[in-house]
Amino acid sequence: MRFEPDGLDRGALPDEAGVKRWRAIFVSDIHLGTRGCKADFLLDFLRYNESDKLYLVGDIVDGWRMKQSWFWHQSHNDVVQKMLRKARKGTEVVYIPGNHDEMLRDYLDLHFGGVYVAGDAVHTTADGRKMLVIHGDAFDGIVRYARWLAFLGDHAYNFALWSNEWFNRGRRAFGFRYWSLSAWLKNKVKNAVKYIDDFEQALAAEARRRGLDGVICGHIHKAEIRDIDGIAYMNDGDWVESCTALVEDWDGKFQIVHWAEVRQLDMMETVR
Repeated sequence: MRFEPDGLDRGALPDEAGVKRWRAIFVSDIHLGTRGCKADFLLDFLRYNESDKLYLVGDIVDGWRMKQSWFWHQSHNDVVQKMLRKARKGTEVVYIPGNHDEMLRDYLDLHFGGVYVAGDAVHTTADGRKMLVIHGDAFDGIVRYARWLAFLGDHAYNFALWSNEWFNRGRRAFGFRYWSLSAWLKNKVKNAVKYIDDFEQALAAEARRRGLDGVICGHIHKAEIRDIDGIAYMNDGDWVESCTALVEDWDGKFQIVHWAEVRQLDMMETVR
């Protein structure tokens, strides 16, 4: 196992413009088309972080929400354009649809604007390990067997995100850092903790079944790097709560970048 558990500024060195270049970047659960999407944070991250490979690990666009009500801010369009621009400039972009953008599963193995759509992928790290890259909804019993409950949970989750937005506006007014109320609540609920552990165990088991060294996924909006019985489990988090990405450096080490914290620290340094 080679990974950095929770980095803010380790890994790739920035160039003169402050742009870091990684071997690979993994992002998921952006949920473009929803009011909870932190598109501005993601756009900022994409400006200051380049990579040879960019994996979009599902739920990039929220088709569920857009079927009910239309919301598409200019920043959402800017994110799409930024990703397409990276593809045009030589970044290998792989889009692995999730349950919220499942409509794209009808177009697997096709290219759109230089972006390759795949059901899943195997990423080879710099040190030769094989990692399964998959959104993970197929291993979520609620999504798979009780779809109505998943839709109900989606409504409750969006309410939590709305509450989280107003909560953090109050924190900013008093000079406090961004903090995810909804993520804290999720980690405090016993059933949610068990659900997350079951999900992680199931993904690790699938990687083992395929004879791979680890798995990189999204879906549950909980950024994590851990070892599960010799299998590297990595979740890149989301861009509605934590604003996190998973990155691989040129030695094959992985770390989670918490972009909201990175930018707030940068701003604090600038003020000083």
